[in-house]
Amino acid sequence: MPGASAFVALMLIACLAVSCIKNDIPYARIVPVFTAFEVEHQMRAAQIDSATRSITVTLDEYADIYNVSVTDYALSTGELTDPASLSGTIDLSSPYVVTTQLYQTYDWTITAVQDIERRFAIEDQIGASDIDAAAHTVKAMYPSTKDITAVHVTDIKLAGPEAVMTPDLNGQTVDFSEPVSVTVTEFGRQTVWTITVESTDLVVSINAVDAWTQVAWVYASVQEGREVTFNYRPSGQEQWSAAPASWVAVDGGALTCCLRHLSPLTTYEVQAVSGDDKSLVTTFYTGDNPQVPNNMFDDWWKSGKVWNPWLESGEPWWDTGNKGATILGESNTVPTDDTCDGYGQAAKLMSRFVGIGPLGKFAAGNIYAGVFVRVEGTNGVLNMGRPFTARPTRLHGYFKYEGGLINRTSSDFKDMAGQPDQCIIWVALIDADGPYEIRTSPSNRRLFDRNDPMVIAYGEMKQQEDVADYREFYVDFEYTSTSRVPKYILITASASWLGDYFTGCDQATMWLDNVELVYDYED
Repeated sequence: MPGASAFVALMLIACLAVSCIKNDIPYARIVPVFTAFEVEHQMRAAQIDSATRSITVTLDEYADIYNVSVTDYALSTGELTDPASLSGTIDLSSPYVVTTQLYQTYDWTITAVQDIERRFAIEDQIGASDIDAAAHTVKAMYPSTKDITAVHVTDIKLAGPEAVMTPDLNGQTVDFSEPVSVTVTEFGRQTVWTITVESTDLVVSINAVDAWTQVAWVYASVQEGREVTFNYRPSGQEQWSAAPASWVAVDGGALTCCLRHLSPLTTYEVQAVSGDDKSLVTTFYTGDNPQVPNNMFDDWWKSGKVWNPWLESGEPWWDTGNKGATILGESNTVPTDDTCDGYGQAAKLMSRFVGIGPLGKFAAGNIYAGVFVRVEGTNGVLNMGRPFTARPTRLHGYFKYEGGLINRTSSDFKDMAGQPDQCIIWVALIDADGPYEIRTSPSNRRLFDRNDPMVIAYGEMKQQEDVADYREFYVDFEYTSTSRVPKYILITASASWLGDYFTGCDQATMWLDNVELVYDYED
C-alpha cells in the first residue's frame, strides 16, 4: 500500500512523543446516577432527579420512617463510597445523604414523604378539626350551648394503624374544659398529643373561599347535623341565588360548596345560612380565562428540515421533538390540512423509526407546551410548561388516531413488543419556579412524575383503538388542592404513550385540532 511505511513511521514518532508528555489531563467527569431505588412500604416508584441528585420516596402508613429498609437500588456507573450507608435500615425522618463516586464524589439526598390519615371528631362538632402533626396538637370547635365537660368523642386516629393511644378516647365521654393530653406509642417511641376543644357561639361560618375563573370553592363550618344553604350573588345585586344541594359536600360539621357558572373577572358575595343563623357575607373575585395560543394549529413555519408550530415572526408556545428526529430523518410532527372543521390546518403526529437500516432510533410524534432545549447524542432535553396562573377544569379538542402493534422497544419495555400502542393527551398544572425539565437519556433520565409535590393538577386520556374520523375529547384536571395557584401549565400529546422510552409502533399517527381550555363544571 503506497505511503504505508511512512504512516507507520509517523505513528511511531507520535507514540514516542506522547510518552514524554506529562499526563496531566483530568479524568472525565462522569456522574454516577441512581437509576432505581426501592424501600419497604413504598407506595409508588421513587422520584429520582439526577439534576439535583435527589431521591424522594413515598411511604405508606405502616412504615417506620425512622427505620426504613432499602430493598434495592441501582447506579448507572460508579459505586457508593460507603456501601453500608444503604444496608440495614436508614432514618428518613429527615433528609438522608449518601455519597457516590467515580473519579469524583457526589452527594445524593434521600427524602421520605409519609401520608398518615389523622382524624378527630366529636358529637355536635362545628367544622373540621385542626390537626397539626408537627406540633402534635388537635383543636376542635364545640357549641357553647353544650356541656364541654361531657363531650362524646366519635372518632380519633393520630398515627399509623399499629399505634396505641393512652388513654384511648375513642367512643368515650371526656371533660374538655381543659386541654387533654394523650400518649401515642408507635414502634417503641412515645409522642404526647394535646387536644383542645373550644366553645363558640358561632353556629355557621365561612372559613375560606378559593375563587377560580367560573368556579369558586367555599369552605364552611356548622354544627354537625344542621342543614346549610349557600347563597351567592354578584356584588351590587339584591337578589341571591341558592346553590343546589348537589354542589355541596358534607363531612360532619365541615362543608364544601363548589359554586359554578360564574362570570370571569367579577366580584361576588356568598353567605352560608342554617335556619335563622347566617354567616358573615364573604366577598371574592373570579379570575381571567386565558386560552392556549395557536390552539387550532394553523400557524407553522419550516426551518431546514424542522417544522415549527408557530409563525416565523411569531412567539413560540408549542414545540415538538422535530429537532431530535431530524438528526437522522425528517420532521415527524407536521402541519396538515386534514382538519376537524375543514378550515386552516391541524397537527399531524407521526411515530417513526428515523435512521438508516438498524442505525437509528424510534421517535414518537408529539407536540407539547414548552421548548426543545437541546440534543444530547440521540436524546433530548426539553423544558415542559408555559407560564400560567389560571385554574381550568378541562382541556377540550378533537383528534383522530391510527395505531398498531408496538414493534420498537427500548430495554425498559421489551415485554411490550406486540402489544397495541396508544396515543395519549395529558395535562398538568405545577407551582414550580420554572418549567419542568425532561431528559430522555437512559443514563440521565428525568420524565414527568404526576406525583411530584409541585403538581397541583393532572389529567390524561389514552386511546388504543383507531379513530377514523375526528372525535371530540375532554381531559379533566384532577386537583390535589383548590387553594394552590399554578405557575406553569403543561399540555402534551403523543402518538405513542411510551415515546419517552423510545417504545411504540413506528406507524402510529395522531391528528390534533382545535384544543381549548374549559373553566366551568357541569351541573
